[in-house]
Amino acid sequence: MHSLFKTTLVVFCASLGYASAAESRLPTDVAKYVNQREGCDHFRGEFPDPPDKQRMKEVEREIRKLCTGTDKKLAQLKRKYAKNQAVLQRLSEFEEDIEAPPSTSKP
Repeated sequence: MHSLFKTTLVVFCASLGYASAAESRLPTDVAKYVNQREGCDHFRGEFPDPPDKQRMKEVEREIRKLCTGTDKKLAQLKRKYAKNQAVLQRLSEFEEDIEAPPSTSKP
């Protein structure tokens, strides 16, 4: 079991190296967005099993930190690089409108 973990870790790290090389060819603002958004998407899919209140607080904190503003930023980058097919292709991998709409209800 321990060797399976090591193998998985090695494959994961190698894939990160490949992704980093590909991201280095993107404009700096796009590469920064991709990095943030991938972190955001990671935590959006993180649900402790069995439920762990402390871990959920950590996950919720990271989601707020990494995901806030990403919908607007994605739209801005798509407009800015509308003529750059490589950038648009990379940005199209991200789901739009992931942030909850602001609450309009009054207490």
